[in-house]
Amino acid sequence: MKKTGLLLLLTMLVAFTFGCSNSGSNSGSSKSPEKSGDVELKFMMWGNQAHMDVYTKLIDGFKKENPGIQVTMESVPFADYQQKISVLAAGKSLPDIAWVSERMVPQFKSNGILGDVSEFKNDADFKLDDYIPSTLDLFRDGDQLLGLPFSTPPMVMFYNKTLFDKANLTDPNTLAKEGKWTWAEFEKSAKAITNKDAQNRVYGVNFFRDWKTWVALSSYSWSNGSGPFNKDITEFTWNDQYGVETFEMLERMMFTDESHPKAGEQVSFDAGNVGMFFDVYSYVSKAREIKDFEWSIAPTPSGSQGSVPMLGQAGYTLFKDSKHPEEAKKLLKYFASEAGIQATSTFFVPPRTSVLNSEEFINQPNNPSKEHIVQAVIDEMPKARIIPGHVNWQNIDNAILQGFDRLFGKVAPADENLKKISEEVNALMK
Repeated sequence: MKKTGLLLLLTMLVAFTFGCSNSGSNSGSSKSPEKSGDVELKFMMWGNQAHMDVYTKLIDGFKKENPGIQVTMESVPFADYQQKISVLAAGKSLPDIAWVSERMVPQFKSNGILGDVSEFKNDADFKLDDYIPSTLDLFRDGDQLLGLPFSTPPMVMFYNKTLFDKANLTDPNTLAKEGKWTWAEFEKSAKAITNKDAQNRVYGVNFFRDWKTWVALSSYSWSNGSGPFNKDITEFTWNDQYGVETFEMLERMMFTDESHPKAGEQVSFDAGNVGMFFDVYSYVSKAREIKDFEWSIAPTPSGSQGSVPMLGQAGYTLFKDSKHPEEAKKLLKYFASEAGIQATSTFFVPPRTSVLNSEEFINQPNNPSKEHIVQAVIDEMPKARIIPGHVNWQNIDNAILQGFDRLFGKVAPADENLKKISEEVNALMK
């Protein structure tokens, strides 16, 4: 009898403890408790709060259609993103779906961590043929489709029209329309709108988003028929005439004309102390908040071969080791649907033809004029180039950044600097 009573007491205690541990308490988390049996998907990206707000609404819509699926979103700074994915892959703890950029895809393909979503082409409602065909090339691997793009922005030049007017300069869009927006004209304009007064310091131009994004400078070489790399990214080719001219132009603007900030200086286009700023179209989400001056976007300057901007590309991918592949495909398909791409086109240049040509994309509140969006974005997309990816991209990028550090420190002439970069990068490419 005593043994029976003891066993009964232990059973009751275990049941009570189990009930408390599953009571739905979620201390320290703002996430609502999940229902028993819910599938939880993890979605990773590098967006800012405004981007996350758009995705929060999308996720809410997805959950209404799929009540048994929960979605957790995490944003990681872009500078740390590729390394973070690599670490998670090594620990077999990758998210279910994530953003990827064009330079990450070759490494992730090589690592074999991307899931195939080719079956989407069999879904008539999804309308895969609505995607601009070239935007899918990055994600193709033989017969497999290893992701879908959501953003295909060409690099554009944001400019402070108020500063151009104050300096009695013709604005870049007018010059571009007349075929006169050249690199020489650009450099002259940057010098003209520069103000060296310490109290009212204005720089004519800034090429760098964060002193690590050197790719905007590729446009100078591309517009003259060259580039930092050959087409299949097996050789660094920026140590030619146009690479040297690119570095010399930047040195001249930094140290002679003082029309470009020096490395580490805290300036920003939206604060009004930079006249021209190179970034992908997505920066428009921040520029829309500007109240203190008139601004717009223009194509990158032209060389002997016309204007050739960089084409950024970001997409969604499903990771192969997802514990919930079918549910993850549903979420990816929801994000990449026509309605999903329309929602994210608030910030991103859409890869779907139907959305790219829609009034909703062009007529966002506080957007540049339709004429300028067509001229700087839609007309430039066919000319734009993607920086090719490489499985060793992180080390290649670091070697190039070390070269820019030498430029910022005036350590060596442009030709010697680029020769050293070439030797280091070509060794990494073998």
